[in-house]
Amino acid sequence: MTHTASPPLTPVDRDTTSEPPPADGPVTPSRAAAWAELIRLPALFTVPGDTLAGVAAAGARPGPRALLPIGSSLCLYAAGMVLNDWADRAEDAVERPHRPLPSGRIRPTAALTAACGLTGAGLLLAARAGRPALAVAAPLAATVWAYDLALKHTPAGPAAMAAARGLDLLMGAAAAGSARAAAPSAALLGCHTLAVTAVSRREITGGSTAAPLAALATTGAVTRLVAHRRARLPAGRRAAAAPGLPGPTPGGGARATPAGALTAALAAAYAATAARPYVHAALNPSPPLTQRAVGGGIRATVPLQAALAARSGATATSLLIAALAPAGRLFARRRSMRKVSIT
Repeated sequence: MTHTASPPLTPVDRDTTSEPPPADGPVTPSRAAAWAELIRLPALFTVPGDTLAGVAAAGARPGPRALLPIGSSLCLYAAGMVLNDWADRAEDAVERPHRPLPSGRIRPTAALTAACGLTGAGLLLAARAGRPALAVAAPLAATVWAYDLALKHTPAGPAAMAAARGLDLLMGAAAAGSARAAAPSAALLGCHTLAVTAVSRREITGGSTAAPLAALATTGAVTRLVAHRRARLPAGRRAAAAPGLPGPTPGGGARATPAGALTAALAAAYAATAARPYVHAALNPSPPLTQRAVGGGIRATVPLQAALAARSGATATSLLIAALAPAGRLFARRRSMRKVSIT
Protein backbone atom coordinates (compact mmCIF):
# COMPACT_ATOMS: atom_id res chain seq x y z
CA MET A 1 0.00 0.00 0.00
CA THR A 2 2.07 2.73 -1.21
CA HIS A 3 2.20 5.86 0.82
CA THR A 4 1.84 7.91 -2.22
CA ALA A 5 -1.63 8.54 -3.30
CA SER A 6 -4.05 9.40 -6.10
CA PRO A 7 -4.61 12.71 -7.95
CA PRO A 8 -4.25 15.69 -7.79
CA LEU A 9 -0.74 15.43 -9.15
CA THR A 10 1.11 18.23 -7.39
CA PRO A 11 1.51 19.12 -3.73
CA VAL A 12 -0.77 21.84 -2.48
CA ASP A 13 0.49 25.37 -2.29
CA ARG A 14 0.76 26.85 1.15
CA ASP A 15 -2.18 29.06 2.01
CA THR A 16 -0.73 32.24 3.47
CA THR A 17 -3.97 34.20 3.51
CA SER A 18 -5.50 32.72 6.64
CA GLU A 19 -4.53 31.23 9.97
CA PRO A 20 -4.96 27.47 10.42
CA PRO A 21 -8.09 26.40 12.30
CA PRO A 22 -7.69 25.03 15.82
CA ALA A 23 -6.63 21.41 16.03
CA ASP A 24 -9.17 20.51 18.69
CA GLY A 25 -12.86 21.15 19.06
CA PRO A 26 -15.94 20.11 17.05
CA VAL A 27 -15.57 18.62 13.59
CA THR A 28 -16.01 21.50 11.18
CA PRO A 29 -15.70 21.38 7.37
CA SER A 30 -12.16 22.73 7.64
CA ARG A 31 -11.15 20.09 10.18
CA ALA A 32 -12.80 17.36 8.12
CA ALA A 33 -10.82 18.57 5.10
CA ALA A 34 -7.63 18.44 7.16
CA TRP A 35 -8.27 14.81 8.09
CA ALA A 36 -9.17 14.01 4.49
CA GLU A 37 -5.84 15.48 3.45
CA LEU A 38 -4.02 13.54 6.16
CA ILE A 39 -5.40 10.15 5.06
CA ARG A 40 -5.13 11.07 1.34
CA LEU A 41 -8.84 10.39 0.90
CA PRO A 42 -8.90 10.22 -2.93
CA ALA A 43 -6.13 7.61 -2.75
CA LEU A 44 -8.42 5.23 -0.90
CA PHE A 45 -10.00 4.36 -4.25
CA THR A 46 -6.79 2.51 -5.13
CA VAL A 47 -7.17 0.17 -2.14
CA PRO A 48 -10.27 -2.07 -2.69
CA GLY A 49 -8.78 -3.36 -5.93
CA ASP A 50 -6.07 -5.15 -3.94
CA THR A 51 -8.66 -7.25 -2.14
CA LEU A 52 -10.81 -7.80 -5.21
CA ALA A 53 -7.83 -8.90 -7.32
CA GLY A 54 -6.85 -11.29 -4.52
CA VAL A 55 -10.36 -12.72 -4.34
CA ALA A 56 -10.32 -13.22 -8.11
CA ALA A 57 -6.94 -14.95 -7.99
CA ALA A 58 -8.32 -17.32 -5.35
CA GLY A 59 -11.12 -18.32 -7.73
CA ALA A 60 -13.92 -16.74 -5.71
CA ARG A 61 -16.50 -14.06 -6.33
CA PRO A 62 -16.65 -10.94 -4.16
CA GLY A 63 -19.63 -11.37 -1.84
CA PRO A 64 -20.66 -9.53 1.31
CA ARG A 65 -17.82 -11.14 3.27
CA ALA A 66 -15.33 -9.41 0.99
CA LEU A 67 -16.32 -6.16 2.69
CA LEU A 68 -14.38 -7.29 5.78
CA PRO A 69 -10.93 -7.55 4.12
CA ILE A 70 -11.70 -4.46 2.06
CA GLY A 71 -12.48 -2.56 5.26
CA SER A 72 -9.33 -3.92 6.85
CA SER A 73 -7.24 -2.77 3.87
CA LEU A 74 -8.78 0.71 3.97
CA CYS A 75 -8.10 1.05 7.69
CA LEU A 76 -4.50 -0.13 7.43
CA TYR A 77 -3.86 2.10 4.41
CA ALA A 78 -5.27 5.15 6.19
CA ALA A 79 -3.26 4.26 9.30
CA GLY A 80 -0.11 4.17 7.21
CA MET A 81 -0.84 7.58 5.72
CA VAL A 82 -1.47 9.17 9.09
CA LEU A 83 1.58 7.53 10.64
CA ASN A 84 3.65 8.65 7.65
CA ASP A 85 2.90 12.30 8.37
CA TRP A 86 3.33 11.86 12.12
CA ALA A 87 6.79 10.36 11.61
CA ASP A 88 7.75 13.07 9.07
CA ARG A 89 6.29 16.06 10.93
CA ALA A 90 9.68 17.71 11.56
CA GLU A 91 10.81 17.20 7.96
CA ASP A 92 7.45 18.41 6.64
CA ALA A 93 7.71 21.57 8.73
CA VAL A 94 10.56 22.55 6.39
CA GLU A 95 9.59 20.94 3.08
CA ARG A 96 5.77 20.79 3.27
CA PRO A 97 4.60 23.31 5.88
CA HIS A 98 1.10 23.29 4.37
CA ARG A 99 0.39 19.74 5.60
CA PRO A 100 -2.10 19.22 8.44
CA LEU A 101 0.45 18.51 11.20
CA PRO A 102 3.10 21.21 10.63
CA SER A 103 0.37 23.76 9.83
CA GLY A 104 -1.27 23.07 13.20
CA ARG A 105 -4.61 21.95 11.80
CA ILE A 106 -4.21 18.52 13.44
CA ARG A 107 -2.19 17.83 16.57
CA PRO A 108 0.51 15.13 16.48
CA THR A 109 -1.04 13.30 19.44
CA ALA A 110 -4.37 13.14 17.62
CA ALA A 111 -2.64 11.78 14.52
CA LEU A 112 -0.77 9.09 16.44
CA THR A 113 -3.96 8.09 18.26
CA ALA A 114 -5.77 7.84 14.93
CA ALA A 115 -2.99 5.69 13.45
CA CYS A 116 -3.20 3.29 16.39
CA GLY A 117 -6.99 3.16 16.25
CA LEU A 118 -7.09 2.57 12.51
CA THR A 119 -4.49 -0.20 12.81
CA GLY A 120 -6.52 -1.87 15.54
CA ALA A 121 -9.70 -1.56 13.48
CA GLY A 122 -7.95 -3.06 10.46
CA LEU A 123 -6.76 -6.07 12.46
CA LEU A 124 -10.18 -6.54 14.01
CA LEU A 125 -11.90 -6.56 10.62
CA ALA A 126 -9.32 -9.03 9.31
CA ALA A 127 -9.98 -11.28 12.32
CA ARG A 128 -13.70 -11.16 11.54
CA ALA A 129 -12.86 -12.25 7.99
CA GLY A 130 -11.16 -15.38 9.37
CA ARG A 131 -7.84 -16.61 10.70
CA PRO A 132 -6.18 -16.85 7.27
CA ALA A 133 -6.95 -13.19 6.62
CA LEU A 134 -5.65 -12.18 10.05
CA ALA A 135 -2.49 -14.23 9.46
CA VAL A 136 -1.75 -11.93 6.49
CA ALA A 137 -3.08 -8.70 8.03
CA ALA A 138 -0.74 -8.94 11.04
CA PRO A 139 2.51 -8.87 9.01
CA LEU A 140 0.91 -6.28 6.74
CA ALA A 141 0.31 -3.96 9.69
CA ALA A 142 3.83 -4.62 10.97
CA THR A 143 5.27 -3.78 7.55
CA VAL A 144 3.32 -0.50 7.40
CA TRP A 145 4.59 0.59 10.81
CA ALA A 146 8.14 -0.55 10.09
CA TYR A 147 8.16 1.41 6.83
CA ASP A 148 6.90 4.63 8.39
CA LEU A 149 9.01 4.53 11.53
CA ALA A 150 12.27 2.95 10.37
CA LEU A 151 12.59 1.86 6.73
CA LYS A 152 11.26 4.75 4.68
CA HIS A 153 14.55 6.58 4.24
CA THR A 154 16.68 3.45 3.90
CA PRO A 155 17.46 1.34 0.81
CA ALA A 156 14.86 -1.16 2.09
CA GLY A 157 12.05 1.41 1.89
CA PRO A 158 10.74 0.66 -1.62
CA ALA A 159 10.90 -3.09 -1.00
CA ALA A 160 8.93 -2.69 2.23
CA MET A 161 6.27 -0.69 0.43
CA ALA A 162 6.08 -3.29 -2.33
CA ALA A 163 5.70 -6.01 0.28
CA ALA A 164 2.85 -4.11 1.92
CA ARG A 165 0.92 -3.81 -1.34
CA GLY A 166 1.51 -7.47 -2.17
CA LEU A 167 0.38 -8.55 1.30
CA ASP A 168 -2.76 -6.47 0.89
CA LEU A 169 -3.69 -8.46 -2.22
CA LEU A 170 -2.83 -11.72 -0.46
CA MET A 171 -5.15 -10.81 2.42
CA GLY A 172 -8.09 -10.71 0.00
CA ALA A 173 -7.09 -14.08 -1.40
CA ALA A 174 -6.65 -15.56 2.09
CA ALA A 175 -10.12 -14.38 3.09
CA ALA A 176 -11.49 -16.07 -0.03
CA GLY A 177 -9.67 -19.31 0.68
CA SER A 178 -6.27 -19.49 -1.09
CA ALA A 179 -3.46 -16.99 -0.61
CA ARG A 180 -1.01 -19.26 -2.45
CA ALA A 181 -2.98 -18.98 -5.70
CA ALA A 182 -2.61 -15.19 -5.58
CA ALA A 183 1.19 -15.14 -5.22
CA PRO A 184 1.89 -14.32 -8.91
CA SER A 185 -0.60 -11.44 -8.88
CA ALA A 186 0.85 -10.14 -5.61
CA ALA A 187 4.36 -10.26 -7.08
CA LEU A 188 3.34 -8.24 -10.16
CA LEU A 189 1.54 -5.64 -8.04
CA GLY A 190 4.57 -5.48 -5.74
CA CYS A 191 6.92 -4.85 -8.68
CA HIS A 192 4.77 -1.93 -9.82
CA THR A 193 4.67 -0.51 -6.29
CA LEU A 194 8.44 -0.87 -5.94
CA ALA A 195 8.95 1.22 -9.09
CA VAL A 196 6.52 3.97 -8.04
CA THR A 197 8.01 4.20 -4.56
CA ALA A 198 11.54 4.48 -5.96
CA VAL A 199 10.44 7.43 -8.10
CA SER A 200 8.64 9.08 -5.18
CA ARG A 201 11.85 9.32 -3.16
CA ARG A 202 12.99 12.15 -5.47
CA GLU A 203 9.72 14.07 -5.82
CA ILE A 204 10.92 16.96 -3.62
CA THR A 205 14.43 17.36 -4.99
CA GLY A 206 14.08 15.89 -8.48
CA GLY A 207 17.29 15.28 -10.40
CA SER A 208 17.00 11.53 -11.01
CA THR A 209 16.57 10.07 -14.49
CA ALA A 210 17.47 6.55 -13.37
CA ALA A 211 14.37 6.03 -11.22
CA PRO A 212 11.76 6.97 -13.85
CA LEU A 213 13.66 5.00 -16.52
CA ALA A 214 13.70 1.95 -14.24
CA ALA A 215 10.00 2.46 -13.53
CA LEU A 216 9.32 2.67 -17.26
CA ALA A 217 11.15 -0.61 -17.84
CA THR A 218 9.26 -2.22 -14.95
CA THR A 219 5.95 -1.04 -16.40
CA GLY A 220 6.81 -2.64 -19.73
CA ALA A 221 7.78 -5.93 -18.11
CA VAL A 222 4.69 -6.04 -15.89
CA THR A 223 2.44 -5.20 -18.84
CA ARG A 224 3.89 -8.04 -20.89
CA LEU A 225 3.60 -10.55 -18.04
CA VAL A 226 0.01 -9.59 -17.30
CA ALA A 227 -1.13 -9.59 -20.92
CA HIS A 228 0.86 -12.48 -22.37
CA ARG A 229 2.34 -14.72 -19.67
CA ARG A 230 0.40 -17.90 -19.12
CA ALA A 231 -1.30 -18.03 -15.77
CA ARG A 232 -2.82 -21.01 -14.00
CA LEU A 233 -6.53 -20.41 -13.62
CA PRO A 234 -8.28 -21.00 -10.29
CA ALA A 235 -9.86 -24.46 -10.19
CA GLY A 236 -13.38 -23.04 -10.18
CA ARG A 237 -12.83 -21.39 -13.56
CA ARG A 238 -11.03 -24.14 -15.47
CA ALA A 239 -14.29 -25.68 -16.69
CA ALA A 240 -15.25 -22.39 -18.30
CA ALA A 241 -11.94 -22.31 -20.12
CA ALA A 242 -12.69 -25.26 -22.39
CA PRO A 243 -12.46 -24.64 -26.15
CA GLY A 244 -15.44 -22.70 -27.46
CA LEU A 245 -16.37 -21.22 -24.09
CA PRO A 246 -15.55 -17.71 -22.90
CA GLY A 247 -12.62 -17.26 -20.58
CA PRO A 248 -8.86 -17.80 -20.73
CA THR A 249 -7.51 -21.13 -21.93
CA PRO A 250 -6.57 -23.77 -19.34
CA GLY A 251 -3.26 -22.87 -17.81
CA GLY A 252 -2.80 -20.35 -20.59
CA GLY A 253 -2.53 -16.67 -21.18
CA ALA A 254 -4.86 -14.32 -22.98
CA ARG A 255 -6.19 -15.50 -26.33
CA ALA A 256 -9.02 -14.31 -28.57
CA THR A 257 -11.67 -14.57 -25.85
CA PRO A 258 -13.66 -11.86 -24.08
CA ALA A 259 -11.62 -12.27 -20.90
CA GLY A 260 -8.37 -12.31 -22.88
CA ALA A 261 -9.34 -9.18 -24.80
CA LEU A 262 -10.33 -7.43 -21.57
CA THR A 263 -7.03 -8.38 -19.95
CA ALA A 264 -5.09 -6.99 -22.90
CA ALA A 265 -7.13 -3.76 -22.90
CA LEU A 266 -6.67 -3.20 -19.18
CA ALA A 267 -2.96 -4.00 -19.40
CA ALA A 268 -2.67 -1.41 -22.17
CA ALA A 269 -4.54 1.12 -20.03
CA TYR A 270 -2.14 0.42 -17.18
CA ALA A 271 0.88 0.94 -19.43
CA ALA A 272 -0.51 4.12 -20.97
CA THR A 273 -1.35 5.63 -17.59
CA ALA A 274 2.07 4.99 -16.08
CA ALA A 275 4.45 5.27 -19.03
CA ARG A 276 3.88 8.80 -20.31
CA PRO A 277 4.66 10.65 -17.05
CA TYR A 278 7.67 8.37 -16.50
CA VAL A 279 9.03 9.43 -19.90
CA HIS A 280 8.50 13.10 -19.10
CA ALA A 281 10.26 12.73 -15.74
CA ALA A 282 13.19 10.92 -17.37
CA LEU A 283 13.58 13.68 -19.96
CA ASN A 284 13.24 16.45 -17.39
CA PRO A 285 13.68 15.20 -13.80
CA SER A 286 12.33 18.35 -12.17
CA PRO A 287 10.31 18.07 -8.94
CA PRO A 288 6.95 18.90 -10.66
CA LEU A 289 7.42 16.28 -13.38
CA THR A 290 8.70 13.74 -10.86
CA GLN A 291 5.56 14.36 -8.80
CA ARG A 292 3.46 13.86 -11.93
CA ALA A 293 5.26 10.59 -12.57
CA VAL A 294 4.40 9.42 -9.06
CA GLY A 295 0.78 10.42 -9.57
CA GLY A 296 0.64 8.57 -12.87
CA GLY A 297 2.11 5.46 -11.30
CA ILE A 298 -0.44 5.57 -8.51
CA ARG A 299 -3.36 6.04 -10.87
CA ALA A 300 -2.05 3.11 -12.90
CA THR A 301 -2.52 0.84 -9.88
CA VAL A 302 -6.27 0.54 -10.53
CA PRO A 303 -6.09 -0.68 -14.16
CA LEU A 304 -3.31 -3.04 -13.10
CA GLN A 305 -5.51 -4.51 -10.38
CA ALA A 306 -8.34 -4.84 -12.89
CA ALA A 307 -6.05 -6.53 -15.42
CA LEU A 308 -4.90 -9.01 -12.77
CA ALA A 309 -8.52 -9.88 -11.99
CA ALA A 310 -9.35 -10.31 -15.67
CA ARG A 311 -6.25 -12.48 -16.07
CA SER A 312 -7.72 -14.75 -13.39
CA GLY A 313 -10.91 -15.08 -15.43
CA ALA A 314 -13.01 -12.78 -13.21
CA THR A 315 -14.44 -10.46 -15.85
CA ALA A 316 -17.14 -8.90 -13.66
CA THR A 317 -14.69 -8.30 -10.82
CA SER A 318 -12.20 -6.66 -13.17
CA LEU A 319 -14.86 -4.26 -14.44
CA LEU A 320 -15.83 -3.44 -10.87
CA ILE A 321 -12.21 -2.58 -10.06
CA ALA A 322 -11.84 -0.53 -13.24
CA ALA A 323 -14.87 1.54 -12.23
CA LEU A 324 -12.96 2.74 -9.17
CA ALA A 325 -10.61 4.82 -11.35
CA PRO A 326 -13.17 7.35 -12.67
CA ALA A 327 -14.89 7.36 -9.29
CA GLY A 328 -11.63 8.34 -7.63
CA ARG A 329 -11.00 11.08 -10.19
CA LEU A 330 -14.48 12.51 -9.76
CA PHE A 331 -14.06 12.53 -5.99
CA ALA A 332 -10.65 14.19 -6.26
CA ARG A 333 -12.16 17.00 -8.34
CA ARG A 334 -14.51 18.02 -5.57
CA ARG A 335 -13.60 21.44 -4.25
CA SER A 336 -12.85 20.14 -0.75
CA MET A 337 -10.47 17.50 -2.18
CA ARG A 338 -8.50 19.62 -4.65
CA LYS A 339 -5.80 20.43 -2.11
CA VAL A 340 -5.10 16.87 -1.04
CA SER A 341 -1.42 16.16 -1.58
CA ILE A 342 -0.40 12.98 -3.39
CA THR A 343 2.33 11.95 -0.94
